[in-house]
Formats: sequence, structure tokens, C-alpha cells
Amino acid sequence: MKKNKEKLYIIGHKNPDTDSICSAIAYAEFKKNMGYDAIAIRAGEINKETEYVLNYFNVEPPKYVTTMRTRVSDLILDEATTINKELSIKNAWLLMKENTLKFLPVVDKNKKIEGILTLTDIANKYMEPFDNEMIKTSKTKLQNIYETLNAMIIVGEEKDFNTTGRVFIAVLSSNKLEQEVKKGDIVILGNRVECQRKCIELGANCIIITGGIENVSEDIVNYAIEKKAIILATDYDTFSTARLINQSIPVEYIMTKKNLVNFNTSEFIDEVQEKMQKKRQKFYPVIDGKNKVIGILARYNIISYTQKKLILLDHNSRSQAIDGIEDVDIIEIIDHHRIDEIKTKNPIYFRNEPVGSTATIIANIYFENNVVIEKPIAGLLCAAILSDTVIFRSPTCTLIDKIIAKQLSEIAEINIDEFAMNMFKYGSNIENKTPHEIFNQDFKDFIIGNKKVGVAQVMAVDSEKISEKEEEIFEYMKNMEKNFNYYLLMLLITDIVKGDSNCLFVGKGKKIAADAFNQELKNDKMYLKGVVSRKKQIIPNLSSILE
Repeated sequence: MKKNKEKLYIIGHKNPDTDSICSAIAYAEFKKNMGYDAIAIRAGEINKETEYVLNYFNVEPPKYVTTMRTRVSDLILDEATTINKELSIKNAWLLMKENTLKFLPVVDKNKKIEGILTLTDIANKYMEPFDNEMIKTSKTKLQNIYETLNAMIIVGEEKDFNTTGRVFIAVLSSNKLEQEVKKGDIVILGNRVECQRKCIELGANCIIITGGIENVSEDIVNYAIEKKAIILATDYDTFSTARLINQSIPVEYIMTKKNLVNFNTSEFIDEVQEKMQKKRQKFYPVIDGKNKVIGILARYNIISYTQKKLILLDHNSRSQAIDGIEDVDIIEIIDHHRIDEIKTKNPIYFRNEPVGSTATIIANIYFENNVVIEKPIAGLLCAAILSDTVIFRSPTCTLIDKIIAKQLSEIAEINIDEFAMNMFKYGSNIENKTPHEIFNQDFKDFIIGNKKVGVAQVMAVDSEKISEKEEEIFEYMKNMEKNFNYYLLMLLITDIVKGDSNCLFVGKGKKIAADAFNQELKNDKMYLKGVVSRKKQIIPNLSSILE
């Protein structure tokens, strides 16, 4: 089968339940079988019920992703060719020329940014008037000088280089040099032996003899050794040597050090673009979490970026989708809820069926395509169906759910009733759980009639245990309603054995919402006999009142 290298991300809704997590894992496996590079991700913490399922079938949870907003790390960056601050301007320029670069990050031995060097920096320095003290100011090393001039060291070594840094071009006669050459100078001159000797006598630290090594006599070499002077010989003429020597200075002297703009791999692209608009800089170093340079970012890297491909499962509502949904290309939606308001850029594969669980649809996709369902995947899908249909007690449950669950249980080698009760018992254990954990283990946002509504559901084998924490949960819900501007918050505490739900209400809309169920609130609570489904028994009733 031909491989499709494009990565697909498959995700359920925020505050994911067992169906959302297990369906994402199973569909990612299906896509891999179809040749795609698919990865299941999640938009929230794993609840206790789902934890039990994953542990039972020895399956790792999907990677937790907080947002799909595009980050710098998502882009294909240019390779970072870096240099150290002691490199000569000439060598830096040659590196740029050979690699067609206009920008070089300057880094320390740990690859941490110290500055940036551009062709403009080099050009500006080259166009400045000749500065005969630049070597001194920039603390240029002897190695940089002889490399820049392609020179040979005839006498001396790096440790002998104790120059004042002043560069003098000797074009005068030897008897006039006394007025010009100072101790510690660097002197550039040609083949005039008497001038060479005079410069050494006057204390020049380094003489650069132009025109080639043949212009260096044995007598001058011996005299330089005696006076501890350095002699370099270059094939360049005196004019060219004088023009080139300042290219030996280290890039530290001309690089940009202040107000550096670089980007971290974790930064969001929309924020990066805002910063780019305020700068005239064309290229930006990119650093990782350890502040090491790992690439170069330019505007064309952003323009050429292809959005991530995302498949939504178990929801089609923007309010329930992961943050940053507008930054991705949604290519599929598979769901069993009402059709909501998510918009896509292009026509997509949209599969929506009136069944009790998204896992039922995913299992059918396997069967329709004759793809073998392995035991762990069968177990996950079966568990998701049992969870979403409350062991077939929910009014959302269909004959298809029951048939599919039975087939999957046989592949997974589990007893449906025994497994389901153990799963719910583990999931409803609230010992050491905070109100936040209890309320958010299966919580969904809805926009009904332009009003923000949140409905949480807790499945319980022993609902009395949760009732003992009602006061703490009410306080948490009140804070959540206030801080996030909810019109209505509900918590369904569903008794799996009895098939009923005790509901807690908070918010301005609680009394109006109570009318949807033809009951009166008592201490902001209501007992709903036979109600176990948020999708089929709660949301439609609220919609009839609030829309």
C-alpha cells in the first residue's frame, strides 16, 4: 500500500470521555492501515473511567495537546549556519557566499545566541573610511590576519602577537620612518630590506611583507628573531593587503548585539507575524527551550506553511473543539450528535449517524473496509459503546450499538456486563477527587439561543458517595459560572443501576431551565427519573426553552 506522508491528527472534544478517547485511538489505527501517518491526540485529561479502559487493554493514552494554533515548531525552517564571534569578517563573508546566505547567527560554544551578522553589516563596515586602529579596537588575533591575507608566518606565533593594533603602511624612505612607526605597530611594506629592518628596529610587533615570500631575506628573518618581532609574508601587493587587513577583525566587532529579535519554537505564528511587522529584519534566529539556535525563520517560511490536517470525532461544535481550530484544515468529521456550527475550508467527509456512540461508527468503518480489528482496539471500541449507552440503558442506544458491541466483545474476549460494571465502579470512585476533577471528567459546552450553557455528567454505581460532596461541588459550580460567564451550569449525577439522574443547577437560567423538565427546583436540585442521556434527554429539552 502506498504511504501518505502527510500527518493526520485525530481528536475528540474537550474534557474527553471514554468514547472520545477510544474512538480517536481506534480511528488513528484504521488510518494507519490505510497508509496514512495518523496520530491520535486529546484535548483534556484522561478521566478515571477511560484510565481503567486503557490500562485494561494496555494501550497508551493519546498525546495531550492544549491547542492547534500554529507554532514556530510546526514550520519548515531554514537550516541555521552559525558562527562564533571570533571568526573573521572575511571568513564569514566567504561562508555566506558559498552557501548563498544573507544572515548568520553568532553563537557561543553552547549554541546560544550572542548576535547576528548580515551582509549589510559587512558592507557598511567595508564602506567606512580606513581605520588604522581597528585591529586594536576589535582585539583581532594573529590567526585572523594571516588567514585573511593568505599569508605565511615566517617568524613568531600567536603568543608573540602583542601589538598596539595600529596599522601603518610604510611607503616612506627608511630615514623618515622614525617619525611614523611606533613600538607595537603592525607595518605593511614591500621588498625594501632597509625599511623592513628599520621597522623592526623601531619596535614594530609585526611586519607584513607583500609581494611574496621571495621578498623576505634571511638577514631580516634572523633580525626579527633577535628582536622578537613577527614576520608575515603574503602574495598580495601592498594596496590589496592594506584593503584586506581590516577584514580580519572578528565579527563580534560589527555584529548586531542589542535589541535582537529571535523566536522560540513554542511561539505562536500569529504573534510572530505581529512582531515581524514592526521590524525591518528579514531573517530571524529560532531558538529551542534551551535557548539554542536550531533554525532560521523568514516570512516565506510562514507563507509556504501547509496547515495541519485534523479529523474531529465525537463532536462538531466549535465550543467543544480544541483551541486553535481556525488554524487547521478539518478534513473529516465523524459524530453521533446533532449537527452544529463548525465551518470548514473545503468540502469534507462528514459522517453523522443517530447511534449511541461514535465508537459504533468507527467499528462499522473497519467492517466496511474489511480491516481486521485487533483485540485491544476491539476492547476500546466496545468499552466506548458501553460507556456512552450506559450499558444499553440510554435512549440513544440502538440495535446497531448492541450488535456491534457484542461483536467487539467477542474479539476482545470480555464479558459485557462484568466489564462494564467494573469500568463504571472504577470511574465513579471519587475518593481523593477534587470538585474540579469530578465536574470536569465529562463536561461539555453548548451555545443554545446565544446563551452559554455547560452540562457535566458523572456516572455512578453508588450516587450517595457523590451526594456527600454536593456542597463543595455547588461552590465550585458557582465560581465557574461567575468566572466564565455561564448562563446555566448543570451536573447530572447518573445512577447506572437505577437508570435515573440527580441534577444540580447553577446560574441565571436555572429556573427557566427547570421548566424544560416540568419540575420545580428544590435547593437548586432536581431528580429526573429515567434520564441518563445528555444528548437525547437534556440538550433537546433545554433547546426547546432557551432557543
